[in-house]
Amino acid sequence: MRRDAISLFPSIDALGDRPALRVLDQTLDYAALGTTCALFRRALAEIGIGRQDRVAVWAHPNLESIVGLIGSVAAGVTTIPLNPDIGDKELQHILADAKPRAIFSSQPESDRARTPGLSVHGFMSPERSLVTHRLADERGADEPILVLYTSGTTGAPKGAVLSAINIATTLSGLRDAWALDETDTIVHALPLFHAHGLVFGLFGALHVGACLHFIPKFTPEAVATALEGPRRVLYAVPTMYRRLIDAAERDPAVQRGLQTARLLVSGSAALPAREHARIEAVTGQRVCERYGLSETLVNTAVRHDGERRPGYVGLPLAGVEVKLVDDARVTLAVRDDSTLGEIAVRGRNVFLGYLNRPEATLEVLDSEGWFYTGDLGTVAADGYLRIVGRKATDLIKTGGFKVGAGEIEAALLEHPAVSEAAVVGFPDDDLGERIVAFVVLREDVQAPLESALIDQVAQSLAKHKRPRQVRFVTELPRNALGKVLKKQLLRDA
Repeated sequence: MRRDAISLFPSIDALGDRPALRVLDQTLDYAALGTTCALFRRALAEIGIGRQDRVAVWAHPNLESIVGLIGSVAAGVTTIPLNPDIGDKELQHILADAKPRAIFSSQPESDRARTPGLSVHGFMSPERSLVTHRLADERGADEPILVLYTSGTTGAPKGAVLSAINIATTLSGLRDAWALDETDTIVHALPLFHAHGLVFGLFGALHVGACLHFIPKFTPEAVATALEGPRRVLYAVPTMYRRLIDAAERDPAVQRGLQTARLLVSGSAALPAREHARIEAVTGQRVCERYGLSETLVNTAVRHDGERRPGYVGLPLAGVEVKLVDDARVTLAVRDDSTLGEIAVRGRNVFLGYLNRPEATLEVLDSEGWFYTGDLGTVAADGYLRIVGRKATDLIKTGGFKVGAGEIEAALLEHPAVSEAAVVGFPDDDLGERIVAFVVLREDVQAPLESALIDQVAQSLAKHKRPRQVRFVTELPRNALGKVLKKQLLRDA
């Protein structure tokens, strides 16, 4: 083994008949998974695909695709997961940018029609063989493993290139932070083309020798059933937790499932304090939040044995540095939980750069290895990080003040009539930007007056942070992971 070699899945060759993957009524043990992945690597070689060649994999929510994603990564090729619901324009952009040597799919016939002129291969059936083949997935620390395309909110999607050490750093840090081991079962219903579901959920489970119980279509009932059993860990996003707690408050079976979980983990967006309180009231435990990006994977997390403080995403993982900087990228050496700054991150978790975009990489990654996230946050006295939004859409400069949209949204969500809230800054000749709130009301409560919500923010925070206008809408535009698309709000208003 090379000195710098890394194995992302060190347990696959050692755990035999221990369950590795569970999808609906299908279960695959570690021996069968290792053999199938080893044979897939051999099949790649037979069609002329070798280490660090790029291949794309359609990330359909099924067992075949999961095994294909693992096999592709374990084979040492650079893997580009594709969102099954991606639009044709975005798909063509990704394929032209990444230029994969081949595409793999669990549904090759239908997916072939979307990529004329490119070869689309099917996967072999995952099953136990009479002869066990060792996976042996070692690779160099800086070898590229994944290309994850960003959401494209600031132009065409960019491919974040992640190396073996990037992924291993995060998985090792999460194992420590959440005390993950081979006795755990990680449950999630997250997309397999995004870091949350693919890297933290799938790869994270296999990295420690745990079992992944994947739910192809999220429902509170399916999640609750999957949580029945010892040492269950749930990974979900705030929109899922809101639906889970709504269901748990009326369905004892869902309540029992949530109460069984060893750990409830939330990410990809802030979980409102109200939902924290509702979950604690039903389950007896608080949710652990974490903070990460496609370019850095996980930066901070609330530890399993740490304080689970609503609104905070915990401390840096082992080997990760986090700081705040001002508009000139000068370090803000403050821990007052009120000074806003852009979050910068440094460590072996930080990506190699954007594929084919050196100029874009230089914009966010400096010569000292600091990655400038574009996210705004504060740091408390004990080092806990709090995220208040994106610099591009959530930093509102109004009347000479800098205001974070996230804290206004949190204040609005304290009103019993408010189900969801999103706050943006509109251009204003007098104020520079005026604060506008988009609010979705709960169905079971009487609608409040606009003035009541404005007054609530002014009393909870400060007068200058109050919305100047409240717009009531039936839903907020969101992406696949539940993040609100604020640029669309600004565009559609």
